[in-house]
Amino acid sequence: MRRRRPRDGDGRRASELGPRLGAVALVLALGSSVAWGCADFGGGSLARRLPVLPVTIVSQAAGFVLLLVAVVVRGRVDAGALALGLLGGVGGGVGLAAFYKALSLGTMSVVSPIAACSALVPFTVSLATGERPAHVAIVGAAVALGGAVLASVEERRSASPERARAVLLAVVTAGALGLFVYFLGLGSRHGDVLSALVGARVGSLSVLVALAGVRRAPLRIERHLVPAVAAVGVADVSANALFAFASGHGLLALVSVLGSLYPVVTLLLAHVVLGERLTKKQQAGVALALAGVVAIAAA
Repeated sequence: MRRRRPRDGDGRRASELGPRLGAVALVLALGSSVAWGCADFGGGSLARRLPVLPVTIVSQAAGFVLLLVAVVVRGRVDAGALALGLLGGVGGGVGLAAFYKALSLGTMSVVSPIAACSALVPFTVSLATGERPAHVAIVGAAVALGGAVLASVEERRSASPERARAVLLAVVTAGALGLFVYFLGLGSRHGDVLSALVGARVGSLSVLVALAGVRRAPLRIERHLVPAVAAVGVADVSANALFAFASGHGLLALVSVLGSLYPVVTLLLAHVVLGERLTKKQQAGVALALAGVVAIAAA
């Protein structure tokens, strides 16, 4: 009797995801970067007026409510995808906590470029586990990721004695967020997208709420700012969903890189909306990121 070959979450055989990314995966992955970039821009703007931890937890909770409604409407959950999403969510929560702690040391110029390397984790693991993108696509991914890192570089340099600690926390951030992206994509591809998203949100919220409990941080937010904070959460969960669907239509190695270009979106929003100046390095980073996207699309 002929055995059936394993299929991905969207119903296609794993072998059918060839070295090309495909238009659907390309658009969805870039869409996730745009949504994540908008969420980071909105969250960063709110964090200038409010404590970071309450903004993060409330926004995450707002996205979780939407996912719960979707689960209730559909009426079922895939346990395997939920577990993979949960693993990713724990990584996401740890990554956010480490990122905010690093930023509290006043070393954004050190932290951001390192954190932008988070895509190296799913990219490397995906290649090691058998994905084989076209050579041009691999080069394009490297160029795009390099552009995202360069776009994250700021002119300010910190001479703080806490610099080494900030670097260590930034490495933890990159690794943890990379695991979040990898397990979210894996759960979506081999199980069920909605279940993976729910698991990821449960994992991240659990870590953040536990952190708030340890710090005894108040979570209250002024009522008139709640809609804005909730909008950040909706943008974030939308980005997660777009990335999850992209993972089911293309190689995770490439999807993860395209989904990690959100620093470029945040930078451009700050330039257009707030009038912040782009340094020459940042302009070069944006150009490299776009060139990498073109290479991946043309591969």
